[in-house]
Amino acid sequence: MLTLVGEDRPGIVAGVTQALFDGGCNLGETSMMRLGGVFTIMMMTQHDGTTQSLKNIVQPVAKRLCLRFHVDNIEGRLHDHVEPEVRISVFGADRAGIVAQATGALADAGFNILHLESDVAGSEDKPIYIMQIEGVAQKGVEAVRKALETVAKEGIETSIEPIDTLIG
Repeated sequence: MLTLVGEDRPGIVAGVTQALFDGGCNLGETSMMRLGGVFTIMMMTQHDGTTQSLKNIVQPVAKRLCLRFHVDNIEGRLHDHVEPEVRISVFGADRAGIVAQATGALADAGFNILHLESDVAGSEDKPIYIMQIEGVAQKGVEAVRKALETVAKEGIETSIEPIDTLIG
């Protein structure tokens, strides 16, 4: 797993992926996004060499683009996909603890989070925290609905909807 972080600018994805290709690497799953003014990349990278040789491939482009990077030697399991079945929206007046409270209730209900994105909207004097969560309701959707009812008592609004995924 290769993780890179740095100030957002054009050319990060192109530079990193070209260096990996030139170094004989193959990419599996990736996640790349901008958070604030920072760009972050996580990518499963297949490389036949050592962890150090992968670092040697990435080092020049990371230095040129002012990126910090980290390599973890993991088993990729590239075809071990879990498809989300439920999408949850969470929003309320921004305050400390919303993420911990909502995700804690969901975990207690057996909800496995696969994707979570959050943002702050509204205005500086009235910020609104928004989360979009996708995952698998391992104890059923009704358990998730009940968990979200407890969160609603704390002034956090939620909605839940099924995700229809066509495979094949």
